[in-house]
Amino acid sequence: MQPSRPIGISKSQRYKETKRATLVGAVVDLSLGVTKIVVGKLAYSQSLIADGVHSLSDLATDALVVWAAKEAHREPDADHPYGHQRIETVATISLGLLLAVVAVAIGFNAISGVIEQVPLHTPTFWALVVAALSVLSKEAIYQYTMRVADRIQSDLLRSNAWHSRSDALSSIVVIIGVGGSMLGLVYLDAIAAVIVAVMIVYVALKMIWQGVTELIDTGIDADQLSAIRDTALQTEGVTDIHDLRTRRMGSDIYLDGHVLVEPRLSVSEGHRIGDAVYNDLKKNFENLADVTIHIDAEDDEKYQQSSHLPLRSELTSRLKKYWQDIPESKNISRIVLHYLSGQLQIEVWIPMDQLETLDDGDRIKRALREACNHDQQIETVEVLFQ
Repeated sequence: MQPSRPIGISKSQRYKETKRATLVGAVVDLSLGVTKIVVGKLAYSQSLIADGVHSLSDLATDALVVWAAKEAHREPDADHPYGHQRIETVATISLGLLLAVVAVAIGFNAISGVIEQVPLHTPTFWALVVAALSVLSKEAIYQYTMRVADRIQSDLLRSNAWHSRSDALSSIVVIIGVGGSMLGLVYLDAIAAVIVAVMIVYVALKMIWQGVTELIDTGIDADQLSAIRDTALQTEGVTDIHDLRTRRMGSDIYLDGHVLVEPRLSVSEGHRIGDAVYNDLKKNFENLADVTIHIDAEDDEKYQQSSHLPLRSELTSRLKKYWQDIPESKNISRIVLHYLSGQLQIEVWIPMDQLETLDDGDRIKRALREACNHDQQIETVEVLFQ
């Protein structure tokens, strides 16, 4: 079964939109990164240089996003029957690690300069201008990328959008640092560089944690799971649902659960109810890539399991011995078995032509039941005539 996608958006369209949004961000990142570093050096601003390195590092993440999006949207194959969506997850973790390394280096350099009391120049006005331009540009990219991510339901693209916003936020810190330094607080620019580094580390750790939780099959949040449960319970024929389990693969959600139905339904009707639950869930939750429904005749969380009870071949052999002295048992046309509450409830069907009088029916029922009374695994024997 193929992973689901937002209605009206094919895999190829999804990849193209991801690529387009990322390339737009990459052009901005390149322009801002070079401008920040050049102006930072000319305007004597450590924090602006740090911010420029942050912007250039986003180029690497942009490339990673484009590659991961392409690979993740490949069709399932023999080695990857569930698809390649977790390539996005690995890419997200890698992206976070890269950011964390860059942030630590930025913070270390700024702290070293303060500790070693390296003479600092006061940043100039142009550092403020470039930082302000960065805030506006990166926030615009964030808004654009997030709109695309929401439209195509891409967590990877959302992560990249937050990269842009983290750059905008760090530029605000740069403005504060540069402005303070210009007012005479010489080391405020270096302190601002450290704050920028801490902010980047925070974003990086958040991305890494998000990816790790997906790799260890952490389920979706309680509100989403509750909404799924409520939808399943509204399906005709469902009396309860339990053991709902979920996991994520990229933007897709995989779900399995146990649906409780009336215990004496036919196998085919129970299966039909399961199909209805599947269709209702897929219709209401677009990110559900795969839904596995297990049909239960009873709540196996509360009642004794029936796995110790015999299967049909062993049981019918046992019943033949019990009923060997009852002539009518030779003409039984059908036996229906119900495994409920750890015991067997048996339906026996006998042709009507075996009855000469109504008393014969009562006699046959009584004989078949009494022959099984000593078997502790058999709860009831119901005899029916057709």
